[in-house]
Amino acid sequence: MEFHMTFFWGKSAEILFAGWPGRSSLSYAIALVFIFLVAFAVEWLSHTKLTASVADDVFAGFVQTALYGVRVGLAFVVMLAVMSFNVGVLLAAVAGYSVGFLVYGSRVFNRSKIDLNLNMSDIPPLNC
Repeated sequence: MEFHMTFFWGKSAEILFAGWPGRSSLSYAIALVFIFLVAFAVEWLSHTKLTASVADDVFAGFVQTALYGVRVGLAFVVMLAVMSFNVGVLLAAVAGYSVGFLVYGSRVFNRSKIDLNLNMSDIPPLNC
């Protein structure tokens, strides 16, 4: 297997593991879908409040910390996949992050609209 140090386009890439995804177009497409879904999951974990209904603050803190660890771990997996220097993998990762942000982070599907009369200090910081 040839290792690239610059971006290239092609299905003969090793992503994350030796021999994965193989040389077939189908396995390469499955690998791109996998990278897309992992990037999408990172955005979902970044913008979802899964501990809002937990009453115990200590338990909620541990759950929040565990979810943060999962999110960072998945983000590193996407980063390592992009380091294969395959353009298809890069595009799949960017598309996964972008669609995830569109669905969970943007105002397109957000039910609560931001009041435009708020002070700038009232707007929460970006958590990307």
